[in-house]
Amino acid sequence: MHFMQSLQQAWQRHDSLVCVGLDPEPAKLPAHLRDQPDAVFTFCAAIVDATADLACAFKPQIAHFAALRAEEALERLIAHIHDKHPGMPVILDAKRGDIGSTAQHYASEAFDRYQADAVTLNPYLGRDSVQPFLDRADKGVILLCRTSNPGGADFQNLIVQDEVSAGRPLYQRVAATIAREWNDHGNCALVTGATYPEELGQVRQLIGTMPLLVPGIGAQGGDIKAVLHHGRTPDGTGLMINSSRGIIYAGSGEDFAQAARAAALELRDTINAWRR
Repeated sequence: MHFMQSLQQAWQRHDSLVCVGLDPEPAKLPAHLRDQPDAVFTFCAAIVDATADLACAFKPQIAHFAALRAEEALERLIAHIHDKHPGMPVILDAKRGDIGSTAQHYASEAFDRYQADAVTLNPYLGRDSVQPFLDRADKGVILLCRTSNPGGADFQNLIVQDEVSAGRPLYQRVAATIAREWNDHGNCALVTGATYPEELGQVRQLIGTMPLLVPGIGAQGGDIKAVLHHGRTPDGTGLMINSSRGIIYAGSGEDFAQAARAAALELRDTINAWRR
């Protein structure tokens, strides 16, 4: 199934805009799991099973697995999601970006090896660096636009002076170019941080109903009400509002999965209260 179809169905089926980020860190795992040989998979799979009906997507961060030499656990985790929760989109958070020949291998890594439904990418090497991903018409291509980190403004807010951008900041030029020129298959989305809701709204005006992956809620201080006000589409969707630490580390005991579920439910209901 096309990533966008899966996402739209998950929005409706689960009445949720919550994207659960899966960022395993050994020091934060519950004590009873830390010495288990398969702790990373066990922890993440339990989080998935506890929150799948409350989310619109899962987003494993590849660096958290690779640093632990746990790529095989990541493969099994994504297979587990597809097997136990069919139709639930999986976004591989990899932020890849390289020249075309290397990009071909990165696309194969994300979609063939890991079987992800979408992947995050850095667009700043230009279209040829993401073309192998764009060509996979059934897969989601989620491109960095206005990121949630403070240093994002170093380059993303620089003013572009040309006939297309008319003095707009670079992140807006990126948004407009992707929406108008790169989205031939309707499989593009953008990363826009919750920490800059007005700028998120400016992106929304440029891209229409294209989905936005929104990090920065919770630990980074993003405001849910402002994100919904500026970012939702007319039908009340259009957003994948990501929470990682606030959900997966909501509890530290043997009931960690139940605590994660409670945190995901609270976030979903808070978002729904504002979007309606």
